[in-house]
Amino acid sequence: MSEENKNTPDTIDENAKDINPDEKKDEREEVCYMCRRPESQAGKMIHLPGNLSICSDCMQKTFDSIKNLPFGGDNTGGNLDLSNLPQVSFMNLKDLMGSFGVPESQKLKKKKEKVEGEEVPPEIDIRNMIPPHEIKAKLDDYVVGQDHAKKVMSVAVYNHYKRVFSEEQRKKAEEEQKGKKNENTVIDDGVEIEKSNMLMIGPTGSGKTYLVRTLAKLLNVPLAITDATSLTEAGYIGDDIESVVSKLLAAAGNDVELAEHGIIFIDEIDKLAKKRNANQRDVSGEAVQQGMLKLLEGSVIEVPVGASSKNAMVPMTLVDTRNILFICGGAFPDLSDIIKERLNKSSAMGFVSDLKDKYDKDENILEKVTVEDLRKFGMIPEFIGRLPIIFALQSLTVDMLVKILAEPKNAIVKQYQKLLEYDEVKLEFEEGALKAISEEAKKRELGARALRSIIEDLMLDIMYEIPKDDNIGTVIITEDYVRKKGGPKILMRETQRVAKSKEA
Repeated sequence: MSEENKNTPDTIDENAKDINPDEKKDEREEVCYMCRRPESQAGKMIHLPGNLSICSDCMQKTFDSIKNLPFGGDNTGGNLDLSNLPQVSFMNLKDLMGSFGVPESQKLKKKKEKVEGEEVPPEIDIRNMIPPHEIKAKLDDYVVGQDHAKKVMSVAVYNHYKRVFSEEQRKKAEEEQKGKKNENTVIDDGVEIEKSNMLMIGPTGSGKTYLVRTLAKLLNVPLAITDATSLTEAGYIGDDIESVVSKLLAAAGNDVELAEHGIIFIDEIDKLAKKRNANQRDVSGEAVQQGMLKLLEGSVIEVPVGASSKNAMVPMTLVDTRNILFICGGAFPDLSDIIKERLNKSSAMGFVSDLKDKYDKDENILEKVTVEDLRKFGMIPEFIGRLPIIFALQSLTVDMLVKILAEPKNAIVKQYQKLLEYDEVKLEFEEGALKAISEEAKKRELGARALRSIIEDLMLDIMYEIPKDDNIGTVIITEDYVRKKGGPKILMRETQRVAKSKEA
């Protein structure tokens, strides 16, 4: 390239766009250091040395307070005489801050400005949405079994985003209607689709969290997974209820509009049940259920940005939860006993009586749960009413555990095969070994989580010894090795070469 072309204005502008370090910062809103309000609420910021930003209101208050200092000749204030100031050094705002400006995690993403005449495409288009049968088919690649749960989630999510699409269409029609005068145009038919939050009940290790995480990955929407055990009533030690939405906002890159279409999964929701025979105030049970009603129903709430609780040093923003899908999940221990008690009410005496232990061996008794059972467990009716879709996951059988070991795309066996590939060693599992591992996991009653712990024990010595010997080519995990009656089969590279040459 010649020297003349390098100095052209067009070339300079293009290079400036590529190397501009402030381009990323321009996407974030500035936050006032004094009042912690974002730029969208406080207006244009005044930039001070040390990368500090202060809004005009706080700057004016500072000037007014300095103006009224009693350093004048008559000590009455009003006129500031700098000659009478004592010889003191003023505080450096940069030192007071302790860091350079507001952290990026507490800066909101700026809203896109609408250009007049430019048609903005909808964030969610009904024509580009994945139908329920395709959602379930993709879930089948990662999750074994649980067909009913996958079908319920697929339909619920599909209907939820149709509701979001209808809300966007309604807002767009209202904006168009505001620009027209003296016209009686009907905006919509008045049908408003209600939100369908979900309550997922299932034993530990049945795949509740994994289902939600996989679903959010397929839909490419922000997802926040939080734990209900840390939530407490406002004013007590622990996370505020609004921190649930704050985590979703962080997952969306502090983009409020994107977060308002996300998914929040609240795990261990059964820990919020009312405590029985409690003589002290329950700040993490029924009180949290009451506080979460406004989140589940849909309302505009004030959320701390980049923090789990509200305080004076954290900026706040408003988030509308009407289009946020809430999925609650929990193991609900002892709920099966409540269901058995209800089902055995007719098991008394007479010709129509049933045996009291009729449902003791029913592993999927949680599928018979009713709203009344959840209320007896300790969930308040108002909370259950805001979770209209209630379904249970099946308990994992031995055959399902065998499939979980080997069939999904990220199966545990495939993970260890990938690990040994880096050592150029092939790993194989016999069918009997997979079944023996699954039977042992079934005895531990930990669901799919028990599979990894068992394989970790089996592979410990193998993973330790393989790097010592470069001649190891293949390791075969046998049933006897799993049942501790023998060891694994180890084939050396030279033996494999001889066998291949004989076959040739």
